[in-house]
Amino acid sequence: MQPRQNIIEIFSTFVQFDSDRFGHWATESRLRRSIQSCLNHMPKETSESFWTLYWYKFWLSPENKFLAKQHLAAYLQESCYWTSQKTVSSFVSTQYKLSDCFQIAIAQVDKVLKGFNPNQGSSLKNYASIIFGSVIRETLRQRHEVDICTDWSLLRKISGKRLIESLEDTGLSSDTINAYVIAWNCFKTLYVPTKVINSRQLSGPDSETWEAIAKAYNSQSPQPTNPQILEKWLLNAAKAIRKYLYPSPDSLNVSKGGDDSWELLDNLPGTEQQSLIHEIVAQEEEQTRTNQQTDINKTLAAAIAQLEPQVQQILQLYYTQNLNQDSIANQLDMKQYTVSRRLTKARETLLKSLATWSQDTLHIAVTSDLLTSMSTVMEEWLHNYYSVSPH
Repeated sequence: MQPRQNIIEIFSTFVQFDSDRFGHWATESRLRRSIQSCLNHMPKETSESFWTLYWYKFWLSPENKFLAKQHLAAYLQESCYWTSQKTVSSFVSTQYKLSDCFQIAIAQVDKVLKGFNPNQGSSLKNYASIIFGSVIRETLRQRHEVDICTDWSLLRKISGKRLIESLEDTGLSSDTINAYVIAWNCFKTLYVPTKVINSRQLSGPDSETWEAIAKAYNSQSPQPTNPQILEKWLLNAAKAIRKYLYPSPDSLNVSKGGDDSWELLDNLPGTEQQSLIHEIVAQEEEQTRTNQQTDINKTLAAAIAQLEPQVQQILQLYYTQNLNQDSIANQLDMKQYTVSRRLTKARETLLKSLATWSQDTLHIAVTSDLLTSMSTVMEEWLHNYYSVSPH
């Protein structure tokens, strides 16, 4: 995606797709005239964050709500695009394309603005990314157009209790359910994937693992079977789980059992109960945040390792022993201004590495305000890094 170059473009242009990929930025002439007029009156205000809050405050006013919303919708185009791309790529299968997910998300700008609170410290872009991702996942889940997990991922995530409930719901006999449960337990015990990047997209066991699963099953069951049958059973179990978790809309009011007055709708879990798949998504999002923090730690630690030994020593004395620049200069037999310059240069180098990581990994445009925020975070990180143990 080609980055937008100035305030006018940021608040007046919109993503145009070409073959379900970013094509170009399209300018809305009315919005361009609007933001140009504002800049003419306030030429010194060139900060992205200033104009974001400016239009957000205008959005709070009923008479200016529509125009402000359009400017902010333009502003959030990148956040919506990257969130849509990330979210749709995590799905195993869906008929919805990137452009479809983008439209689903950007239609919720009002929801973003209603929930945003600039006093809580989060930027509008970061907050919008969270809402956009949630809206896309929930919309596709509700429309039953997507399987967030592969069958094998789902079978590893499901609890024994939920599995039995799902199988009972299909009307299977107790003997068949017992056989399925034994097969599932053997699968869970013996199929332990390693080096999994995305736990929602596991592939099935290899032939050697299937043989081991069959051997374990046959040692526990009076009726031996083969790997092919076990695989079929487990896939049937996964199908039953999906049907149980997400009954089709036309089956919700079908009477069940001999009592015609009883309806499935009466026993559906309340909306306050999170579904299994929703829990899986939440777990993975938490894992993503953890992975990002780990990446940041590695990025900054690697950048420190690339510094000259004497500069590393200055950092260590400054952050580990809390020495001031004069004390460091005396200890290393150099001038105070030399210590100051090298300390400043080291911070700039580390900040640059962090900014590069943010651009490459999070697709965040690095602004002066963001650099200031990053600098504060990095300073806290350095104190923590050197306080754990000397480096």
